[in-house]
Parts: sequence; C-alpha cells; structure tokens
Amino acid sequence: MGPRELGLPMRVASPEPAELPAEVTIWEVGARDGLQNERETVPLDVKLEFLRRMADAGLAVLEATSFVHPKWVPQLADAAELIDGLDQAPGVRYPVLVPNERGLDRALDAKVRDIAIFAAASETFAQRNLNSGLDEQFAMFEPVVGRAVGEGIAVRGYLSMCFGDPWEGPVPVEQVVATGKRLLEMGCHQLSLGDTIGVATPGHVEALLRAFVAAGVGVDRIAVHFHDTYGQALANTATALRHGVSTVDSSAGGLGGCPYAKSATGNLATEDLIWMLDGLDIQHGVDLGKLVDTSVWMAEQLGRPSPSRVVKALSS
Repeated sequence: MGPRELGLPMRVASPEPAELPAEVTIWEVGARDGLQNERETVPLDVKLEFLRRMADAGLAVLEATSFVHPKWVPQLADAAELIDGLDQAPGVRYPVLVPNERGLDRALDAKVRDIAIFAAASETFAQRNLNSGLDEQFAMFEPVVGRAVGEGIAVRGYLSMCFGDPWEGPVPVEQVVATGKRLLEMGCHQLSLGDTIGVATPGHVEALLRAFVAAGVGVDRIAVHFHDTYGQALANTATALRHGVSTVDSSAGGLGGCPYAKSATGNLATEDLIWMLDGLDIQHGVDLGKLVDTSVWMAEQLGRPSPSRVVKALSS
C-alpha cells in the first residue's frame, strides 16, 4: 500500500520553489523528544552531559525537557533538577515543553524563559493525548500562552498529526491550517508542523505549506518536525527548505520514536540533516564530527547503536 492508497495528497501544481535559505536553525529535540521515549529512565548526570556536549558541538537550540506530570512521562520527572543543574552555554536557548498551567508554574519557578506547547491537529489524538477535543484544547492553552507572553517568555506551538492520524487517517489540510493559525493568533511566535507518525510525502508537505501561505501565514513562522517511519524525512525536509522554511526539528543520533506506528524509526537524525545541509551549502553552525562523537557516546549510555546513517558511516 502506498501514499495514494492511504489517501494522502500527491503532487500539486505550484509556482517555482523559493530559493534555499542561506542558513537553517536546527531545533534539537533529542534531550526531550528523544529521551522521553526510552523504556528506562536516563540518569540526570547523563542528560546534563548530553546537553553539554550538544552545546559544545554548536547546536544553538536545545529543547531540554518537559514539565509534564511525572505520572505521564516518568522519564522526564527530573525536569526541575535538570534545569537547576544545567550549565547554560552562552548564546544557546534551552526551551522546555509545558502541557498546561501547572507545567507553566513549574517552568516559571525554574526561571525558564523559552517554552513550547503541544497541540493536536486531529480530534482523536486531542482526545487521547490531551483528554480534550480539537476545539476544546485551546481553552487549556490560552491561559498558558497569555501568561507566558505577559512574562516576556517566547512560546512555540507544536502541532501534531499534521499529515496523518493513526485512527482517522489523512488529516484535512484545511483543518491543520485552521488549528495552526489559532495557535499563532493566540501568541505563539512559531508553529512546528509535526509528522507524528511519519506518513508525509514531499507532495503533501508542499500542499500544506502552500495552504498556510494562502491563509496568510508566512513560512518564516513555520518549522517542520518529521519522523522517518517511511524513509521520507530528508525528502520532506528538502521540500520544506525549497519553499522557504528555515527552522528544522531533529534529534541527535535519531533518538526517539513514534508509539503510534509500528516500525517507526523515530525522529529525523540531526547528523543526517547536517550532511544534507552541507551538501546544499546551507549554514547551520554545527561541528558534525563533535556531534557524531556525542551520539556515539549517548548510544553507549543507552546500550544500543544509533539509527542515524551518518553516525554509522562516520563512526565505523
């Protein structure tokens, strides 16, 4: 079964793509999105060393942890201790994920100045992940964003299931755009479009980006977050870059996974992304050798090899 049989958008007519960006911001999610999927809790000192090494490699945005209730994500129960023990490198941002007002309270207590919220583009995932409907979820996010912006805190909006939902199938493009616009209008400075189960294709990415632009949302406010379940993450990223997107989420060593799709291979590996960016002569500021060494070290801590093809190639 292929994308057409799954009902996913195929190739769409479009004008010439925009010029490639001269520079890309890599939003590194390994310490949060990657480690939260581990079966065993990673020790605090390992997490802190992981963040230190990634900062030393030149990554300028390191999503550090999540202030979600420990009952739901026990792997990140040490969020406050991690922020307290973090030796923050100059010029590096350390955003954290907050699920609700209680999470925001904890982030404020920890003196965090950069947060993200996590919304859903599909009704079923909103119910299952947020215990709220597609429209009702905004009642939970509005006070979080309002208070944070009032405190001078930058707020990023994650939007999950933008390309497909394991229960509903393809998510209508217009539904994704409407939900994403509400997050931006609420006060989020950036919207990260998540391919949570890794079913997106370049044609679908193009269709969604064109729809956002047609709705008045500039690509300068959009980031992309691809999973590599069907091996499309780099192709999808290249499509987004050619349509003006200049912030890409990725995970060092390809850490992370998708609990909603069998055989999911996790997040786009940062090393694989950098290899492609170097080939396109796009600046990113990261020392690939140092990052590969970091991912090899982290793989040793986790007791399994990195799934990143570039890590495997450069460390063999």
